[in-house]
Amino acid sequence: MSAKLQSQGRVCLLPLIAILLSIASCTAEQKNIKRVSLVGTGASFPAPLYERWLSDYNQQNPNIEINYQAIGSSAGVQQLIDGTVDFAASDVGITSEQAAKIKRGVIALPITAGSIVLAYNLKSVAQQSSQVNVPTALRLPRQVYVDIFLGKIKNWNHPRIAAANPGASLPDLPIQVVYRTDGSGTTSVLTKHLSTISPEWKSKVGAGKSVVWRVGIGGKGNEGVTALIQQIPGAIGYVEYIYAKQNKLSVAALENKSGNYIIPTPESVAQTLEAVELPDDNLIAFIPDPTGAQSYPIVTYSWLLTYHQYPNRVKAQALKNFVNWAVIDGQKSSLELGYIPLSKKVVLQVQSAVKKIAE
Repeated sequence: MSAKLQSQGRVCLLPLIAILLSIASCTAEQKNIKRVSLVGTGASFPAPLYERWLSDYNQQNPNIEINYQAIGSSAGVQQLIDGTVDFAASDVGITSEQAAKIKRGVIALPITAGSIVLAYNLKSVAQQSSQVNVPTALRLPRQVYVDIFLGKIKNWNHPRIAAANPGASLPDLPIQVVYRTDGSGTTSVLTKHLSTISPEWKSKVGAGKSVVWRVGIGGKGNEGVTALIQQIPGAIGYVEYIYAKQNKLSVAALENKSGNYIIPTPESVAQTLEAVELPDDNLIAFIPDPTGAQSYPIVTYSWLLTYHQYPNRVKAQALKNFVNWAVIDGQKSSLELGYIPLSKKVVLQVQSAVKKIAE
């Protein structure tokens, strides 16, 4: 072979060698990336969305494993205080008293939003009797659903329920209230709303993640309440919208402050969220009785709680990366699952707050 040909051969081989070296380098870097495992616990409200997110994120980032267990907002916050988890989720954020117990500091990040619905079981009764005619979405006036939870309205054919649903033929069936037994952000949001619209509820029961219910039976988590509603003819209980949607439960149209009966939809929930201003210092705010004419009345953000400081730099960066992914790419799953995507303004607030997570 001539010297010229040998020289050309070497020139042709150079790009190929460069490509092979680049592939080898990338492979070496992949092997050197540490596997990171993060553990979180807390609210059952956002659990179906977290499940989707963590699966999708792990497929894109196989070296990052994030596990989440829905044990209720109270238990999640307590485990964050105890330092036994890397993050927590809460539907009521975190109080200043709780935050003061966390030496490493805490950052509250609104990560999604949704509605709490009053789901009921009258389908089986309607199917068994041609004389029973229940609307697709039973209309419940404000003081009627308060009095149902107070145990003052005991039967489905009560005149006050019938008056709000002209043309319906409601069954002579006892109402069985179903409530949460665990410390729950869902309970807190509902009872805050009930306390706002009813002085009697405020004085007799009050608001909180755990309250003493006047009537009914309890279930653990949104899953437990959903299961009991399904099993008991005449039951009514409160769950996050996605649990009712997935299990095909009937949900009530609730009277809002403007006197309109509103079915929980992405549009009616978004109407409520538009009126919520999240302060930049802690990103926590509530609206227990929205004033919008088309606003659904029981809506909340759900917060992901992180430490301000992490002793493990790799874990801190992995968590920051996940949150930044969740508020952009992760929001695409929200509507499909019955949650409400964050507004552009809230996304920017979260992205700014995430930068404060330090190693």
